[in-house]
Amino acid sequence: MIQSQEYQFGKVVDIILKHRSRASKAVNEEVLLTAWNVGRYVSEKLKSEEWGSKVVSQLSEFIRSRHPDLKGYSRSSIYNMVMFYDEYSSEAFRNTVQQFFSNGIVQPKTAQLTEEVLVNTNEIVQPKTGQFMSLLNLTTLTNHVEILCRCHSQEERLFYILYAHKEHLVKRELQRCISNQTYATLLSNKSNISKGMLEIYPDAPIMFKDTLFVDFLGLPKKHSETKLRNGLIEHMKQFILELGKDFIFMDQEYRLNVGSSTYKADLLFFHRGLQALVAVELKKTKFHPKDLGQLEFYLEALDRDVKRSNENPSIGIILCPESDRVVVEYAMSRSMSPTMIAEYKRILIPQERMQEQLKEFCNSL
Repeated sequence: MIQSQEYQFGKVVDIILKHRSRASKAVNEEVLLTAWNVGRYVSEKLKSEEWGSKVVSQLSEFIRSRHPDLKGYSRSSIYNMVMFYDEYSSEAFRNTVQQFFSNGIVQPKTAQLTEEVLVNTNEIVQPKTGQFMSLLNLTTLTNHVEILCRCHSQEERLFYILYAHKEHLVKRELQRCISNQTYATLLSNKSNISKGMLEIYPDAPIMFKDTLFVDFLGLPKKHSETKLRNGLIEHMKQFILELGKDFIFMDQEYRLNVGSSTYKADLLFFHRGLQALVAVELKKTKFHPKDLGQLEFYLEALDRDVKRSNENPSIGIILCPESDRVVVEYAMSRSMSPTMIAEYKRILIPQERMQEQLKEFCNSL
């Protein structure tokens, strides 16, 4: 009787959450449409030179004095709405979207990030110039402003709209993703992923980064694996944001009993999307092929003794400060275990260098 009641109560909660989600989406859509239409009106006035920047300031003052209940219409906010309209109504952005969502086919790389929500791309891509694209509803106006201000290519902007939706990113989280080059580290050509990983998890290249930034640890250049592990445990929330939100932390130094010996996996996670255990091995030195053998041994132990029947093969990640890409490619080419090598960086790469790398990446597409 108690179980039945709990189930029934759970159904009520599901109904509440379902409608709350719908209400939230509806509110977000109206906020975006308001920004779009205000931005279009002001943009047209500015382009026709009927208005100047002084008039925009006067408009802001008018709204503030006559309608004090209307918040969010400062001079800078109105200009953000103009930018929102101008950039997303541009032919360049529209062509980029149509390039990835054409003929009802979800294209690789960027588009794959959210194929589960883009069932009918005709509803997402609307070809008429100046028309609001429902794709923009995938994230908030605050996130859009961040994307427009900090991203320098239409492809990058499209990526972060989709990624912010997929990972349910708030502004602070999105800012970090842009700063640590999530776009480049997810979509670059991957030689750090094993053949086994690609066969078992074909979407791995767009799910796992090859570079993680742990600047929040404040690590000195010389540090121990223990200091690295303890720092990651202490800042697990930030670390999981680096890995991806689908990761659930299970344990540190997870004990694996094999025969009469006991081994310890540095960090053990569970990935909800892949329904698989993920073992992360931490190294304070440059990647060495012998590290891969140790990790594969741990994965075998996890699959035999820990993995449940409804779960997929365990995944292994070696996290090291640096690696020789040729050595990594050799090591990965014959590995049939789902493994990958990722580097961790103690500090964020300067914004100027990030822009250079992004330009190089876009030119190689």
